[in-house]
Amino acid sequence: MRFFLLGFLMLFSLGAQAQQPDTTQIQLSNVDVAPAAVDISGWLLLDKDIQTELEGAVYNIYNFKHDKAERQFRSLRRRYPNHPMPYFLLGLTTWWKIMPSNITSEQYDKVFLAYMDTAITKGERLYKADNQNYEASFFLSAAYGFSARLNAERHNWSKATFASKNALRYLNKSQEANGLSPEFLFGQALINYYAPWISDNYPLLRPVLIFFPKGNKKLGLNQLRNVAANGFYTAPEAKVFLMKILYNEENNPVEAFPLAQAMTRKYPDNGYLQRFYALMSYQAGESAECERASRDILDKINRGLPSYEAISGRYATFFLGSLMQNQYKDLDKAREYYQRCVVFSESTGDTKQGFYLYSVLNLARIADKNKDVATAARYYGEVQDKAERKSDAFNEAKAYLKKVRK
Repeated sequence: MRFFLLGFLMLFSLGAQAQQPDTTQIQLSNVDVAPAAVDISGWLLLDKDIQTELEGAVYNIYNFKHDKAERQFRSLRRRYPNHPMPYFLLGLTTWWKIMPSNITSEQYDKVFLAYMDTAITKGERLYKADNQNYEASFFLSAAYGFSARLNAERHNWSKATFASKNALRYLNKSQEANGLSPEFLFGQALINYYAPWISDNYPLLRPVLIFFPKGNKKLGLNQLRNVAANGFYTAPEAKVFLMKILYNEENNPVEAFPLAQAMTRKYPDNGYLQRFYALMSYQAGESAECERASRDILDKINRGLPSYEAISGRYATFFLGSLMQNQYKDLDKAREYYQRCVVFSESTGDTKQGFYLYSVLNLARIADKNKDVATAARYYGEVQDKAERKSDAFNEAKAYLKKVRK
């Protein structure tokens, strides 16, 4: 996620430098404002009846019941064929079909981009009819932003640059309506948080960030909390971002853990969320929760549930192998889980670091403990080939192999 946002900021900056000077100034305010008088008639985004109707559909997106969600969104499209909202929501549910693969699967790319392109076409038509239509600006910013994200992931840089600049343009416009609904805050919250985060973590990029809003990390986090607590359509997405930011960037597992736990309980069939929760439980020493979540992941993989596949299996088998090895002292079961983790990793091509490397390392240790020198040497040889030089894993493998040769 961080690398997409890094690309998003870079793309906008590079795009601005490559073109003729643009007189449009993009400056996002750090205060939440509301227009003095706005005609919201016909706005589906703020329509409470539509929200009541779609509550189950939004839930189904994140619980991977996509067929049910799409039926409701297609019904909305039949009634509002000229509005961007149904097309955007159909695109969002398609996006979550891509998420479990860590956005590597290209199976749904064409469908996803077609929905976002249609949402953009419908939104631009509304915006041209009324440039104070903040709802149109919201959907344009969101659709362009998602298109930029996927194109950046696919290294389609010219398309990503174009979409990024348009996303920021419409975000700048829609933020004028922040006070109308927390939905409008979501995009600005991300920009506020990540612009200074990138400046802090990637100092070499500071020269290009002069083209970008400065942002405010603390405000961005508070805005995300606001959207997560009070939004409707954007609340689940805000919670996903908030959970990962708190855990990965803010080093705040105390706040992140209960949020991840609540998300997993609310969306029990979301493999992407469940494996992240299993990871957090493992690292927090919550072994019972980690074991429960990991066993549930493997059960759902066996039952063929959507979003439960090799990446989730890689997480679950490694955690269970570690628990068997270190907590239960059952080396036979630990070896079985680590071997399954190796197979899952090989099936996705993730065999350089991470779960694969440490599964192989632990298989070597188990073989050594069982006095199986040939097997231990084979596994340690793999570790030495894949681990970073001078790392602890590399040094351990090198020392073992040197001892064996002597």
